[in-house]
Amino acid sequence: MEEKKIVLTKPYFSLDGDSCGDHKAPNLIQRVLSLFKNVRPGSDLTKMQLPAHFNATKSFLQYFGESIYCVGSDMLGKCNSGESPLERFIAVVAWSISTMRPMIFGFAPYNSILGETHHVSRGSLNVLLEQISHHPPVTALYATDEKDNLEVLCCLHPTPKFYVEVVMHGKRKLKLLNHGETYTLSSPKIWVKFLPVPAIEWIGTCGIRCPETGLEAELTYGGKSFLGLRGNARSIKGKIFDSSSLKPLYEIGGHWDRTITLKDLDSGETRVIYNAKEVLCGLKTPIVKDPKGVLPSEAAVVWGEVSQGILSGEWGKATEAKKTVEERQRELLRERKSRGETWIPKHFIVSYNKEDGWDCSPKEKIVPPASIVVPF
Repeated sequence: MEEKKIVLTKPYFSLDGDSCGDHKAPNLIQRVLSLFKNVRPGSDLTKMQLPAHFNATKSFLQYFGESIYCVGSDMLGKCNSGESPLERFIAVVAWSISTMRPMIFGFAPYNSILGETHHVSRGSLNVLLEQISHHPPVTALYATDEKDNLEVLCCLHPTPKFYVEVVMHGKRKLKLLNHGETYTLSSPKIWVKFLPVPAIEWIGTCGIRCPETGLEAELTYGGKSFLGLRGNARSIKGKIFDSSSLKPLYEIGGHWDRTITLKDLDSGETRVIYNAKEVLCGLKTPIVKDPKGVLPSEAAVVWGEVSQGILSGEWGKATEAKKTVEERQRELLRERKSRGETWIPKHFIVSYNKEDGWDCSPKEKIVPPASIVVPF
């Protein structure tokens, strides 16, 4: 039996300056030109096959999961420790900002295949992701922390509009079970710009609400315009208000890659609620604690040969390995169609309707500890 190749690499994004730092891809201009050869007006980016030299050494499941378990400071744990509903809500706002990691231009994560999973533990926090649909791409995430008695549930459905904008459909839910509070969070959009410097940014308005406390927040992510002549890159402005009276309580402002401050509108007092250096620096690479416990569906296994080829600079090998993964997915799809079978997710119950879109719930209440762990 062939031994599983489990390839884990540095976190996708870090402020340390080594984002996607495990490998060096060919010249950016060459990669951009190769990208445009494959893009046509009206193209669906989720179906576009990128050459391997345009990929980061991890899949979308890993990229998304890292926003939960790859942190320099435990922002999630702080959500549970606030003494008042207002303090907990402010902590949730800060945690939400910490999860908005940008994609890096020229280093796209692999398009996760149907049934691909990613299971990682960081301390008492256990995180499980599964690709519950491939076309359209839909990712489910469930995380539990029995020590802090909290749950995170996400069902994410990114919808591209040509090559400039991606709308992040789906909501994230954070439950603080000790306090009987559920927070619902939406996401801003992803914006791709090419001038004056190619970049990918978060833009647009998103919301956070807690019906049990009546508190809501509105955050607007700002970026440079398409040509880079206007706008404030990586900025965040917003407010926290009482949903029953619509009275604003706090103003929020700053930059997600620096600091975010909170201003009390009654007292005028201002304080820092988010410091990017504390959260996005010193991020640790996950390690394999028990190879036998890593599933064949694990992202680090599915894409192991591809990542190994990229890391060693063997681009032909990486491209062939990527084609093998993608062709195997198409082959399984053809087999299911010939047998009249419908694929069913292993870890989530999935639903869809035109009004609410995709939704999911975990089949098991508790996520077990993983064989892949993030060291402290």
